[in-house]
Amino acid sequence: MTITIALNNECINSLDLSPATKVIENILQQEAIASSEQEIQFVFNYEREPEDPRELSEIPEVRLWFIRLDSLYPWLPFLLDWTSGEFIRYTTMLVPHQFSSQEGIQYNPEALEIFLMHKLFVLTNWLGEQGIPFRSRIQSMAKLLGYELDDALFDLFDN
Repeated sequence: MTITIALNNECINSLDLSPATKVIENILQQEAIASSEQEIQFVFNYEREPEDPRELSEIPEVRLWFIRLDSLYPWLPFLLDWTSGEFIRYTTMLVPHQFSSQEGIQYNPEALEIFLMHKLFVLTNWLGEQGIPFRSRIQSMAKLLGYELDDALFDLFDN
C-alpha cells in the first residue's frame, strides 16, 4: 500500500513538516513500522515560474525542508518507496550533486559516502531497536547508490 505525503509551496517555504509528521507519527503510533517498509512517496504540488529550469532538488527551499525532515527522522529511508525512486530523490535532496544529460545524477563522491555511512549507522541502530533484521536491507540501500557493503562491515556491529 502506497502512503503519500503531499507537499506544496506553503509547507515547504514555511518549513512546515506537518504533512510528513502526521503520516510518520501515525505509523509509529500504530506500531506499523515493519508493515510500512518502503511505502511512502512524496507528491509535489510546488509551483514555480514557467521559465525556472531547476529540478526540485536544486531549489534551496525544497532542500532545506528535506534537511529539516531528515534531522527529525534520520531513519526515514526505511519507509520510502525505493521501487518508485523515492530513496534516490530523497538522497538528491540531501547530497550535493549535478545533473548530466548523458550520465544522470552525479553525486559529490565524498558527500555520498558520508551520507551512506551516516544512514548505515542510523538504520543499523534504529532497525535493531525495532527488532527488524537490517543487514540485507542496508546492503540493498547501498546498492541503489552504487555501493557494495561487505558482510565484514556488519560483523563489526555484532561485536
